[in-house]
Amino acid sequence: MYYYFAPMEGVTGGEFRRAHHRFFPGVDTYYMPFLTPTQDHVFTQRELRNVLPEHNRGFRAVPQLLTKNGDDFLWAAGELAAMGYDEVNWNLGCPSGTVTAKGKGAGLLADPEGLDRLLDQIFSRTPVAISVKTRLGMADPEEFGPLLEIFGRYPISLLIVHPRVREDFYRHPVRMEYFHQAAAAYRGTLCFNGGLRTVADCRAFQEAFPQVERVMLGQGLLANPALIRQAKGGPGLDKETLRAFLDTLYYGYVDAFASQRNAAFHMKELWSYLYPRFDGGERPWKKLRKAADGAAYQSAVEEMFRLPLLEE
Repeated sequence: MYYYFAPMEGVTGGEFRRAHHRFFPGVDTYYMPFLTPTQDHVFTQRELRNVLPEHNRGFRAVPQLLTKNGDDFLWAAGELAAMGYDEVNWNLGCPSGTVTAKGKGAGLLADPEGLDRLLDQIFSRTPVAISVKTRLGMADPEEFGPLLEIFGRYPISLLIVHPRVREDFYRHPVRMEYFHQAAAAYRGTLCFNGGLRTVADCRAFQEAFPQVERVMLGQGLLANPALIRQAKGGPGLDKETLRAFLDTLYYGYVDAFASQRNAAFHMKELWSYLYPRFDGGERPWKKLRKAADGAAYQSAVEEMFRLPLLEE
């Protein structure tokens, strides 16, 4: 089984990937949070800090693009290929209202004919392999059948299916019957994404879909950074390694932002997934969530780590 780390906007940037790989090796590919190419055809300094190969050494990383413009996609894909990347991922799954209102992310799924034209334009000129991360549709999962037929017309290197519609966001349970449809009908390489939070979940998926060799994990990996290591037969999460990982990440943010305050705020999203792993973690989490500077953040973390870790 190949295990991929999902792109999580605001969390799994370059600093996170480097620290995670150092302390929890085993991820087969990290997919980067999306870049949004514009008609200016210039990457910002922030985008370059995330995507330059020297910031992603020692592990495989794949950039992701969020756009509805074929020319902008092809420009960015060309730049990324010149950097040495052998794959670029296209985001057709982001459910954010500000994204879908512009016809990007999952918003592209509302126009199958337009999506087909874009795929034709991109695959006729792409300099690099293209993978696609998609949902089932915008509002009705029955939209997925025609979309799957469209995807099947193109040499997509990897089709990553998150079996929810856009209107589900992340609240509705994944619709596994539609992933069964994809596994039965799609002839290309398929990857599952959505709702795998524990080693038991990963094993149950393997038993249900022995023909699918790739899964992408997101929220489950934030709650248990050792999840992939553990799923591959390695040790589970321990406090010493977790603390070293979090301290390295925090001070990496301090260096990147030149501010302990900004670093502390950047850590809070990750901690929102982590704190339930601690027995009694609600109280220090409240302090951590309110922390307005580095000292308050560190004090809350110290309190958190005096608590025992819960089992998976």
